Amino acid sequence: MPIEKWSDRITVARVTADSHLSDDFQTLFEQVGAREQDVVLDLAGIRYVNSSHIARLLKLRKQMITHNCRLVLCGVDPQVWGTFMVTGLDKVFEFSDGVPTALATLQLSTSGPAGAA
Repeated sequence: MPIEKWSDRITVARVTADSHLSDDFQTLFEQVGAREQDVVLDLAGIRYVNSSHIARLLKLRKQMITHNCRLVLCGVDPQVWGTFMVTGLDKVFEFSDGVPTALATLQLSTSGPAGAA
């Protein structure tokens, strides 16, 4: 899974079709670690998720919340989206259409009101 530091505060991770999701989520979990980093997780290359993947995502989300950071999932395939909806996780995770939209959302929320010091 390619992981890139997009800014001082945001990391973008792109999950590819040939990824081993459990291993990739663990790598991301270790790299983000205790750093205060928001994460955009691009799931565009994934066509299904299983309970193990969901458990890893929930663990990553919990870590992010513990460190007052955000996890934004984007590029979610319709079949994967269906899994999130059926399990109620569409209300647990934060979603965005794609990486640019997720980055803009995070940038706007961290910059604060115009003119703020």
